Amino acid sequence: MSRKINFSSESVCEGHPDKISDQISDAILDEYLRNDKYSKVACETFVTTDLCIIGGEISSRSDINYEKIIKSTISKIGYDKQGMGFNSENVKIMNLLHEQSPEISQGVVRGDIKEQGAGDQGIMMGYAINETKELMPTPIVIAHNLTKKIAELRKKNTLNYLRPDGKSQVSMNYENGKPQEITKLTLAVQHDKDVELEEIEKDMKEFVIKPILGDYYNDNVEIIINGTGKFVIGGPHGDAGLTGRKIIVDTYGGYGSHGGGAFSGKDPSKVDRTGAYAARYLAKNVVANELAEICEVRIAYSIGIAEPFSFEIDTFGTAKIEEEQIKSRILNNFDLRPGMIIDYFDLLRPIYQNTASYGHFGRSDFDFPWEKIDLF
Repeated sequence: MSRKINFSSESVCEGHPDKISDQISDAILDEYLRNDKYSKVACETFVTTDLCIIGGEISSRSDINYEKIIKSTISKIGYDKQGMGFNSENVKIMNLLHEQSPEISQGVVRGDIKEQGAGDQGIMMGYAINETKELMPTPIVIAHNLTKKIAELRKKNTLNYLRPDGKSQVSMNYENGKPQEITKLTLAVQHDKDVELEEIEKDMKEFVIKPILGDYYNDNVEIIINGTGKFVIGGPHGDAGLTGRKIIVDTYGGYGSHGGGAFSGKDPSKVDRTGAYAARYLAKNVVANELAEICEVRIAYSIGIAEPFSFEIDTFGTAKIEEEQIKSRILNNFDLRPGMIIDYFDLLRPIYQNTASYGHFGRSDFDFPWEKIDLF
């Protein structure tokens, strides 16, 4: 008997309040790493109407201009005009950052990179599946492509009524674990006040939905665009934003597991980020080398300890060889100690702001080292 399920994933545009926060946190991280690659950064951002608050812990030999970085990031996203309740010129900034706890530092900062301890305890998951060229689940790939297309049309001024905030959500039927068809699709598109819903619906179908869905598009797909009828008030003026609140958008769209830790604003000593990147890399290389059709990698760490607390894989019955053999091949080729992961991926460099919108995984628009297929 065949097994049928319907699965949904969502994405958000870079102008979504939570993603503004992620991008500011990672822009600050990048600037610290640009000036002192050994900086320890844990930066959280909160945004609301004409206000940005940053807080957390920083230890660095570098001083940076927070106001310049924050305003530049906000402007680059697209909040550079009056009348949206949030813009780079008028935003008030509160800085509540302070120095990292020395008790954390003594477990992380060590002379030998091999012995560098984990910056915190935590559970990290990595996932890969062979149903897309990105080795990612289909719904999250399509959801990201939809929001990226909306942002592209705004930036190129193809649709000059678009504003920076927006969302997508895709529901897909699976049969026996294989994607079949898209059943529903919803877009929330922020817009100027003088454009009618009918125009937005027409443009979204022509410029976004049909090109992105390709063969998945047909007249049976239920499409909902701006379900309330209007989306003028958006961004931080419509809904407050906070770093780390889009962890499912950042990863696999709910397909596979999540350990719960967010990524943005954290330097590579934080295993929430580094461990998750390693787990994705391992899972992707297992699937890319056809050792399994699906692979989930699970890693856990304890604060101050270099060796993983636990390590496991699950191929959900799709392995071509014994799972223990796959584990052995991984452990023979990859060192899971945090310092060695940092060294392997060359993570002490300013690459993180580009991860802070449209997902950390399955990307080809940037050369992220955890997406390479070169392990075996």
